[in-house]
Amino acid sequence: MQRILVIDDDASVRSFLKRGLSFEGFQVDTAESGELGLRIALDRTPHLILLDLMMPGIDGFEVLRRLRSADSTVPVIMLTANDAPEAQLEGLDSGADDYVVKPVNFDVLMARVRAIQRRLGGKVSNLLRFDDLSMDVSAFTAHRGKRHLVLTSREFKLLQEFLEQPERVMSKSYLLDRVWGEDFFGDENVVEVFISQLRQKLEESSEQRLIHTIRNVGYVMRSS
Repeated sequence: MQRILVIDDDASVRSFLKRGLSFEGFQVDTAESGELGLRIALDRTPHLILLDLMMPGIDGFEVLRRLRSADSTVPVIMLTANDAPEAQLEGLDSGADDYVVKPVNFDVLMARVRAIQRRLGGKVSNLLRFDDLSMDVSAFTAHRGKRHLVLTSREFKLLQEFLEQPERVMSKSYLLDRVWGEDFFGDENVVEVFISQLRQKLEESSEQRLIHTIRNVGYVMRSS
């Protein structure tokens, strides 16, 4: 059983997350302040930390900095009420691995947790879902509602990236690295072309848009 540490000064958020994560099979520790959370994290390293950024006293940014300065490599998902790309980038640059915007959508949070588990080699399900979109990675199939999506291997990988990290804003360079690989030296505008192709297939029957453009920043999967 993996241990997750929730650091948040809001008691209702701590209770909500502990209840949901415990149901998913995790052992959950909680801390109501950055000071206590940092002490727990350094004394008994968890497998994952869910960290609120805006807290009185030692805030989440300072907790992140102290963890990384102590050479802690524990994955951190930051919880933030500020959905501005600049605020999220600041948190990622401070040492977070990912972020979830408050109020927390538990399905989105679990998608983030599964993505980190995959990167660490943890056992996870091959089924990904968001809204009415679903993907079975092992079977190489994807559906919008009951409609089967016919995707190329590159489109499938691109869609998988969005499904693994819904509501995360991803830049062209990030997607280029994740989907095309580090050895790709072409124009990053190829991402725009594939996003356009993917949208056409996802919205073929006039479904609502799920992949949105964040001007001058990148792309994000979220409900309209």
